[in-house]
Amino acid sequence: MKHLCVAHRGFSGIAPENTMAAFRLALEQPFVHWIELDVQLSKDGVPVVIHDFTLERTTNGTGRVKDLDWKELQQLDAGGWKNAEYRGEKIPSLAQVLDFCRGRVSLNIELKTAGDMYPGLEKAVLREIMMRDMEGEVVLTSFERAAIRHTKELAPEIRTGLIIDARPDDLAKQLEKLQCSFLSMGYPRLDRSLLKNLIGHGITVMAWTVDDRRIMRRLSALHPELMICTNWPDRWEQAFLHSKHRLWHYIRNLFR
Repeated sequence: MKHLCVAHRGFSGIAPENTMAAFRLALEQPFVHWIELDVQLSKDGVPVVIHDFTLERTTNGTGRVKDLDWKELQQLDAGGWKNAEYRGEKIPSLAQVLDFCRGRVSLNIELKTAGDMYPGLEKAVLREIMMRDMEGEVVLTSFERAAIRHTKELAPEIRTGLIIDARPDDLAKQLEKLQCSFLSMGYPRLDRSLLKNLIGHGITVMAWTVDDRRIMRRLSALHPELMICTNWPDRWEQAFLHSKHRLWHYIRNLFR
Protein backbone atom coordinates (compact mmCIF):
# COMPACT_ATOMS: atom_id res chain seq x y z
CA MET A 1 0.00 0.00 0.00
CA LYS A 2 1.37 3.40 -1.02
CA HIS A 3 0.88 6.54 1.10
CA LEU A 4 1.72 4.69 4.30
CA CYS A 5 -0.33 5.76 7.31
CA VAL A 6 1.61 7.15 10.29
CA ALA A 7 -0.31 7.51 13.56
CA HIS A 8 0.85 10.82 15.08
CA ARG A 9 1.63 10.21 18.77
CA GLY A 10 -0.57 7.14 18.41
CA PHE A 11 -4.27 7.44 17.65
CA SER A 12 -4.18 10.85 19.31
CA GLY A 13 -7.42 12.12 17.82
CA ILE A 14 -9.27 9.86 20.25
CA ALA A 15 -6.83 8.76 22.97
CA PRO A 16 -4.40 10.97 24.91
CA GLU A 17 -1.28 11.50 22.83
CA ASN A 18 1.91 9.55 23.51
CA THR A 19 0.25 7.14 25.94
CA MET A 20 -0.08 3.38 25.79
CA ALA A 21 -3.81 3.88 25.22
CA ALA A 22 -3.06 5.85 22.03
CA PHE A 23 -0.53 3.27 20.86
CA ARG A 24 -2.87 0.35 21.58
CA LEU A 25 -5.68 2.01 19.66
CA ALA A 26 -3.37 2.75 16.73
CA LEU A 27 -2.28 -0.87 16.53
CA GLU A 28 -5.90 -2.01 16.47
CA GLN A 29 -6.16 -0.35 13.04
CA PRO A 30 -4.83 -2.80 10.44
CA PHE A 31 -3.92 0.03 8.06
CA VAL A 32 -1.53 1.80 10.48
CA HIS A 33 1.99 1.10 9.24
CA TRP A 34 3.97 3.48 11.45
CA ILE A 35 3.62 5.25 14.79
CA GLU A 36 5.29 8.59 15.51
CA LEU A 37 6.26 9.42 19.11
CA ASP A 38 8.42 11.85 21.07
CA VAL A 39 11.18 11.02 23.55
CA GLN A 40 12.83 13.08 26.29
CA LEU A 41 14.83 12.16 29.40
CA SER A 42 13.72 12.13 33.02
CA LYS A 43 15.97 13.71 35.62
CA ASP A 44 17.51 10.30 36.32
CA GLY A 45 18.13 9.53 32.64
CA VAL A 46 15.15 7.35 31.70
CA PRO A 47 13.88 7.89 28.10
CA VAL A 48 10.22 8.89 28.48
CA VAL A 49 7.54 9.39 25.83
CA ILE A 50 6.07 12.89 25.94
CA HIS A 51 5.96 15.81 23.52
CA ASP A 52 6.10 19.07 25.46
CA PHE A 53 9.13 20.11 27.46
CA THR A 54 6.69 21.05 30.24
CA LEU A 55 4.03 18.93 31.91
CA GLU A 56 1.02 21.21 32.14
CA ARG A 57 -0.74 20.56 28.81
CA THR A 58 -0.85 16.75 28.83
CA THR A 59 -0.59 15.81 32.52
CA ASN A 60 -1.77 17.04 35.90
CA GLY A 61 1.82 17.93 36.78
CA THR A 62 3.74 21.19 36.57
CA GLY A 63 7.25 22.16 35.60
CA ARG A 64 9.72 20.63 33.18
CA VAL A 65 9.97 16.97 32.25
CA LYS A 66 13.72 17.04 32.82
CA ASP A 67 13.34 18.14 36.44
CA LEU A 68 11.42 15.06 37.62
CA ASP A 69 12.80 11.57 37.97
CA TRP A 70 11.09 8.50 36.53
CA LYS A 71 9.34 7.59 39.76
CA GLU A 72 7.89 11.11 40.09
CA LEU A 73 6.73 11.17 36.48
CA GLN A 74 4.92 7.87 37.05
CA GLN A 75 2.74 9.52 39.68
CA LEU A 76 1.19 11.86 37.11
CA ASP A 77 -2.09 11.44 35.24
CA ALA A 78 -1.39 11.76 31.50
CA GLY A 79 -4.90 10.89 30.30
CA GLY A 80 -7.56 12.77 32.23
CA TRP A 81 -6.99 16.00 30.29
CA LYS A 82 -8.25 14.29 27.15
CA ASN A 83 -11.25 12.43 28.48
CA ALA A 84 -12.42 11.05 31.82
CA GLU A 85 -12.31 7.60 30.22
CA TYR A 86 -8.52 7.85 30.12
CA ARG A 87 -7.95 9.16 33.62
CA GLY A 88 -5.02 7.33 35.16
CA GLU A 89 -3.02 6.83 31.95
CA LYS A 90 0.69 7.22 32.66
CA ILE A 91 3.62 8.73 30.82
CA PRO A 92 5.21 5.63 29.26
CA SER A 93 8.89 4.89 29.10
CA LEU A 94 10.43 4.29 25.71
CA ALA A 95 11.20 0.75 26.87
CA GLN A 96 7.49 0.07 27.42
CA VAL A 97 6.58 1.35 23.97
CA LEU A 98 9.35 -0.60 22.25
CA ASP A 99 8.31 -3.82 23.99
CA PHE A 100 4.70 -3.27 22.93
CA CYS A 101 5.43 -2.36 19.30
CA ARG A 102 8.31 -4.72 18.54
CA GLY A 103 7.62 -6.77 15.42
CA ARG A 104 4.22 -5.15 14.93
CA VAL A 105 4.76 -1.64 13.56
CA SER A 106 7.60 0.67 12.56
CA LEU A 107 8.41 3.63 14.82
CA ASN A 108 9.35 7.20 14.00
CA ILE A 109 11.03 8.28 17.25
CA GLU A 110 11.53 12.03 17.55
CA LEU A 111 14.45 13.06 19.74
CA LYS A 112 12.72 15.93 21.51
CA THR A 113 15.45 18.31 22.55
CA ALA A 114 16.73 21.84 22.09
CA GLY A 115 20.39 22.74 22.17
CA ASP A 116 22.13 20.93 25.01
CA MET A 117 18.94 20.35 27.01
CA TYR A 118 19.42 16.57 27.13
CA PRO A 119 23.03 15.40 27.14
CA GLY A 120 22.98 11.64 26.69
CA LEU A 121 19.53 11.47 25.06
CA GLU A 122 20.77 9.85 21.86
CA LYS A 123 22.85 7.26 23.70
CA ALA A 124 20.00 6.35 26.06
CA VAL A 125 17.51 5.94 23.19
CA LEU A 126 19.92 3.87 21.12
CA ARG A 127 20.62 1.62 24.08
CA GLU A 128 16.93 0.74 24.44
CA ILE A 129 16.60 0.08 20.71
CA MET A 130 19.71 -2.07 20.47
CA MET A 131 18.86 -4.10 23.56
CA ARG A 132 15.80 -5.28 21.62
CA ASP A 133 17.50 -5.66 18.21
CA MET A 134 15.05 -3.14 16.77
CA GLU A 135 17.47 -1.13 14.65
CA GLY A 136 15.58 -2.13 11.50
CA GLU A 137 12.19 -1.12 12.91
CA VAL A 138 12.86 2.54 13.71
CA VAL A 139 13.95 5.88 12.34
CA LEU A 140 15.29 8.53 14.74
CA THR A 141 14.27 12.06 13.76
CA SER A 142 14.77 15.53 15.17
CA PHE A 143 14.57 19.25 14.45
CA GLU A 144 17.96 19.43 16.18
CA ARG A 145 20.70 18.69 13.67
CA ALA A 146 23.27 18.18 16.42
CA ALA A 147 21.12 15.33 17.77
CA ILE A 148 21.04 13.72 14.32
CA ARG A 149 24.81 14.04 13.91
CA HIS A 150 25.44 12.62 17.38
CA THR A 151 23.13 9.69 16.67
CA LYS A 152 25.08 8.87 13.51
CA GLU A 153 28.38 9.12 15.38
CA LEU A 154 27.13 6.62 17.96
CA ALA A 155 25.40 4.27 15.51
CA PRO A 156 26.27 4.86 11.84
CA GLU A 157 23.92 2.06 10.78
CA ILE A 158 20.80 3.56 12.36
CA ARG A 159 18.34 5.31 10.08
CA THR A 160 17.92 9.04 10.79
CA GLY A 161 15.71 11.84 9.56
CA LEU A 162 15.40 15.61 9.69
CA ILE A 163 12.19 17.34 10.79
CA ILE A 164 11.71 20.68 9.11
CA ASP A 165 8.99 23.23 8.48
CA ALA A 166 10.88 25.23 5.88
CA ARG A 167 12.00 24.73 2.30
CA PRO A 168 15.67 25.54 1.68
CA ASP A 169 16.79 25.31 -1.93
CA ASP A 170 19.57 22.86 -1.09
CA LEU A 171 17.50 20.54 1.08
CA ALA A 172 18.67 17.36 -0.66
CA LYS A 173 22.30 18.37 -0.12
CA GLN A 174 21.62 19.17 3.54
CA LEU A 175 20.10 15.73 4.06
CA GLU A 176 23.04 14.08 2.35
CA LYS A 177 25.47 15.97 4.58
CA LEU A 178 23.52 14.87 7.66
CA GLN A 179 23.43 11.28 6.34
CA CYS A 180 19.63 11.32 6.59
CA SER A 181 17.49 9.03 4.50
CA PHE A 182 14.21 10.32 5.95
CA LEU A 183 12.49 13.71 5.94
CA SER A 184 9.53 14.79 8.06
CA MET A 185 8.07 17.97 6.60
CA GLY A 186 5.08 20.21 7.28
CA TYR A 187 2.65 19.31 4.51
CA PRO A 188 2.04 22.87 3.16
CA ARG A 189 5.71 22.96 2.08
CA LEU A 190 5.42 19.97 -0.23
CA ASP A 191 4.84 19.93 -3.96
CA ARG A 192 5.34 17.52 -6.84
CA SER A 193 8.77 18.75 -7.94
CA LEU A 194 10.23 18.72 -4.44
CA LEU A 195 8.99 15.20 -3.79
CA LYS A 196 10.30 13.95 -7.12
CA ASN A 197 13.73 15.42 -6.33
CA LEU A 198 13.93 14.11 -2.76
CA ILE A 199 12.58 10.64 -3.46
CA GLY A 200 14.86 10.47 -6.50
CA HIS A 201 17.74 10.99 -4.08
CA GLY A 202 16.58 8.02 -1.98
CA ILE A 203 14.83 10.07 0.71
CA THR A 204 11.65 8.78 2.33
CA VAL A 205 9.30 11.73 2.89
CA MET A 206 6.56 12.03 5.49
CA ALA A 207 4.00 14.86 5.50
CA TRP A 208 2.78 16.14 8.88
CA THR A 209 0.23 16.58 10.35
CA VAL A 210 -2.73 15.94 8.02
CA ASP A 211 -6.21 15.46 9.48
CA ASP A 212 -8.36 16.58 6.53
CA ARG A 213 -9.36 13.81 4.11
CA ARG A 214 -9.41 16.17 1.13
CA ILE A 215 -5.86 17.32 1.85
CA MET A 216 -4.77 13.70 2.22
CA ARG A 217 -6.12 12.92 -1.25
CA ARG A 218 -4.55 16.06 -2.72
CA LEU A 219 -1.16 15.15 -1.25
CA SER A 220 -1.50 11.61 -2.54
CA ALA A 221 -1.58 12.95 -6.09
CA LEU A 222 1.87 14.51 -5.65
CA HIS A 223 3.76 11.21 -5.34
CA PRO A 224 2.68 7.62 -4.61
CA GLU A 225 5.42 7.08 -2.00
CA LEU A 226 4.58 10.02 0.25
CA MET A 227 3.88 8.94 3.85
CA ILE A 228 1.03 10.71 5.63
CA CYS A 229 1.13 11.43 9.36
CA THR A 230 -2.22 12.02 11.05
CA ASN A 231 -3.89 12.26 14.44
CA TRP A 232 -6.87 10.45 12.94
CA PRO A 233 -5.82 7.22 11.18
CA ASP A 234 -9.48 6.38 10.53
CA ARG A 235 -9.65 9.41 8.24
CA TRP A 236 -6.67 8.01 6.30
CA GLU A 237 -8.70 4.83 5.85
CA GLN A 238 -11.72 6.82 4.68
CA ALA A 239 -9.59 8.89 2.29
CA PHE A 240 -7.85 5.96 0.62
CA LEU A 241 -9.30 2.54 1.33
CA HIS A 242 -12.94 3.60 1.16
CA SER A 243 -12.44 5.64 -1.99
CA LYS A 244 -10.71 2.69 -3.69
CA HIS A 245 -13.56 0.43 -2.58
CA ARG A 246 -16.11 2.80 -4.13
CA LEU A 247 -14.10 3.00 -7.35
CA TRP A 248 -13.95 -0.80 -7.58
CA HIS A 249 -17.74 -1.03 -7.19
CA TYR A 250 -18.24 1.70 -9.80
CA ILE A 251 -16.03 -0.08 -12.34
CA ARG A 252 -17.68 -3.44 -11.62
CA ASN A 253 -21.14 -1.97 -12.12
CA LEU A 254 -20.15 -0.58 -15.53
CA PHE A 255 -19.86 -4.13 -16.83
CA ARG A 256 -23.08 -5.49 -15.38
